[in-house]
Amino acid sequence: MTTGRHVIVIRDAPTLAEAAAQRVVDAIKSSERAAAICLTGGSTPKRLYELLATSSWRGRIPWPRVHWFIGDDRFVPFNDPLSNFGMAQRAFLDSCAPAQNVHPIRTDAASPDEAARLYEAELRTFAASRGHPPLFDLTLLGVGPDGHVASLFPGYPAAREVKPWAVGVPQAHVAPFVPRVSLTLPCLGDTKEMLFLAAGHDKKEILSRVFSGEDLPASHAHANKGETVWLIDEAAAPPDIPRSFS
Repeated sequence: MTTGRHVIVIRDAPTLAEAAAQRVVDAIKSSERAAAICLTGGSTPKRLYELLATSSWRGRIPWPRVHWFIGDDRFVPFNDPLSNFGMAQRAFLDSCAPAQNVHPIRTDAASPDEAARLYEAELRTFAASRGHPPLFDLTLLGVGPDGHVASLFPGYPAAREVKPWAVGVPQAHVAPFVPRVSLTLPCLGDTKEMLFLAAGHDKKEILSRVFSGEDLPASHAHANKGETVWLIDEAAAPPDIPRSFS
């Protein structure tokens, strides 16, 4: 199981988005090279992305020196409401980030497996250009109601992969039941900081299970040689967990 987890409890979801935005900015500014941020889907990250596009935050990011990736996506077109990357595009990437610095999963490929192969090749090329690890400066993640992270579901082979960086996931464990493409735990963990975002009462039960050490993908996800931070709001916070307050 992951060790060294740092749990920070924030008052509410809007304040959590502000705290997450600051961590994104800090990760970018602390990078000695062009920064690489791995995005995630979900309603809580969407608040963060929309915040980054506002006038008060947009000017804090040196956009030409930041590359944006995604931890997983549904195998649908970017204009489909189910697309994680499409959500990020509409929220802030299209209006803020140079197109050459935006790296989506190719959901127009022939299959999820082919899309995974193409994305892994792109990631490996990018990693080689950086010269030394880690691959990402910041990996953003959420946690699903069953304890999945990215599209790595409990009991699925993809959640146990250690060699590939990206895999096709033919069927999801939770709705929407569409094929996915996901980075694997070793790739997601190749980061200076892994930042989980969770907000709302509906997250409390699964966070209790994860923090108790249950065998779930979210329990195993951690920064391989960096810091693993869980940023959660009061509504999501289980009782009696070691945590900091902000």
